[in-house]
Amino acid sequence: MTGSGNDFVMLDARVSAPEDWTAADIQAVCARGTGLGADGVVFLAPGSADGAVRMIYFNSDGSRAALCGNAALCSTRLASHLGLANSLAMRLETDAGTFETRAAREDGRAELQLAPVQAPKARGELPLEAGEQKAAYAVVGVPHVIVLVDDVEKIDVENRGRVLRADPSLGTDGANVNFVAPAGSRSEWRMRTFERGVEGETLACGTGAVAVACALAEWGAGTLPVTLWTRSGRGLDVRGQKSPGGMYEDLWLVGEARLVFRGVII
Repeated sequence: MTGSGNDFVMLDARVSAPEDWTAADIQAVCARGTGLGADGVVFLAPGSADGAVRMIYFNSDGSRAALCGNAALCSTRLASHLGLANSLAMRLETDAGTFETRAAREDGRAELQLAPVQAPKARGELPLEAGEQKAAYAVVGVPHVIVLVDDVEKIDVENRGRVLRADPSLGTDGANVNFVAPAGSRSEWRMRTFERGVEGETLACGTGAVAVACALAEWGAGTLPVTLWTRSGRGLDVRGQKSPGGMYEDLWLVGEARLVFRGVII
């Protein structure tokens, strides 16, 4: 499946469970050119209660991740397709918590409601380069660094992202890095992402889009709702609001969740 350019190998955990796979197996399947090619592997199974679905996500390097926004959107669409839950309202269980999702839009996109997010914090200790204006840090299931830049097309995402992703100030696990620049209005922006676990640029990032949207609102540069145009050319929409307590709440991510093909891995 593809979620705005993030591509995933989706597995029915009732047939093939995570414990049946090693990190090497996941790496081999995700390898482009010699495997199927994907940003990650998703295991989908019935949840702990009626109307719930369980998603377990692994990055392409075989590491397990607490959450992936676009994988969650794809899981919602696939769960509806498989009849595991009601497309109008389901509960998606992840390592980062349980979220409300739905896949009933006429345009085929899915919707994910995320947990409240603390206001992104400035990261003045990150060494910025020419064309980079400011940086912030937010956790949306997984950690993100958001860097406001003059022009995302001029950023060497592979090399610059790798440096920032592993900056010592971020701790041993590092963070995803999202570069964002204006796209003509306060409600439209362009985003490029370097993802840890993939260790390279990906065509989209769902949780990154939410982190970016909150950072733009915090900086006073953008207003919610906002559309983030990804490297794939597809848009991710984020809506929500800042509470009097300073948290960003009622956050919804809306994006593509499309079945590309199905088959058997042998």
